[in-house]
Amino acid sequence: MTSAERLNALLAGQQSDRVPLIPFILGFCARNVGYPVSSIYNDPEKSFWAQLWTQEQYGYDGYPIYGYASYGSWEFGGEVRFPSSEWEQAPSAVRFPVDSEEDVKKLESPDLKKAGMLPLAMEFSKISEGVGISFGTVVLGGPFTVAGNLCKVEMLCRWMIRKPELVHKVLRLTADHIVEVVRCWAHTFGVERLIPYIWEPSTANQIISPKQFKDFVFPYQKEVHERILAMGVKHILCHICGDHNLNLPYWAQIPMGDPGIVSVGHEVDLITAIKYFGKTSIIAGNIEPRVIQTGTPQQVYDLCKEAIAKAKYAPRGYILMAACEVPVMAPPYHIYVMKKAISDHGWYH
Repeated sequence: MTSAERLNALLAGQQSDRVPLIPFILGFCARNVGYPVSSIYNDPEKSFWAQLWTQEQYGYDGYPIYGYASYGSWEFGGEVRFPSSEWEQAPSAVRFPVDSEEDVKKLESPDLKKAGMLPLAMEFSKISEGVGISFGTVVLGGPFTVAGNLCKVEMLCRWMIRKPELVHKVLRLTADHIVEVVRCWAHTFGVERLIPYIWEPSTANQIISPKQFKDFVFPYQKEVHERILAMGVKHILCHICGDHNLNLPYWAQIPMGDPGIVSVGHEVDLITAIKYFGKTSIIAGNIEPRVIQTGTPQQVYDLCKEAIAKAKYAPRGYILMAACEVPVMAPPYHIYVMKKAISDHGWYH
């Protein structure tokens, strides 16, 4: 099968020839082809081709994407710094739009044609469509993660205890914004080829409790997914980043599509992920990025082999993927090792 045929089969509920490999790889691709890492985020043309050329080199599946975890800071009027040193992997916030309670009252939904990375993301998506990529994406944080990029996460956490009404006000705004961005992409490219990516790292149990997840995150996240699916979007890829083990009973109640795609961090065992999501969603993950960068080739291979053994026969399918973005400075050979593990253990026939 070609990569597109393999993914189409998976999304159609049919068995593919092998487990797909989608490494979750961005900044590495720029370094791989000799571009600055920042070009993945500030130059849609270079970003697209760096990803496509790297995919061609290693023979993995998937398609180029445009997005980063700090979404929201720049889009709502703050500032971000693009990566410029070997220790920086993605844009980071240098000035948040919200620095006080008064700033919350001034918050407004941004103009989607001008806000932050959205014009760059739209250009990227048009390049992708222009070369015939069969899947279209728009990459966003979930409501809480975007809210945590409008103000500092620690401020948001304090407000959950002392000023919960402020948190709800911000979450209302970010939830509506996410839906409108997806609606814009659906209107431009059509719902039939659109797979929204929603990354939600800031709700991990390293940051908030399961009760806070239930009270502040669950209602908005569920609503966002329901509204996106009501547009006619068939699949949502949700990257549940970090330790979400205590939140999984709530995540399991959030619709992801038919099927959805749920990507988990290394903190969530794949057997556990299948228990909560396997009947309705394709499972993806959960190779630890630290090992991809600092481990030995054998350690990377063994992790991939173990993951394939656990999840290869998940009811709706499995995608081998890093638990979060492949580190920019990962040894290139380790990407080959991930593909080798698929070649050795991932075939269904």
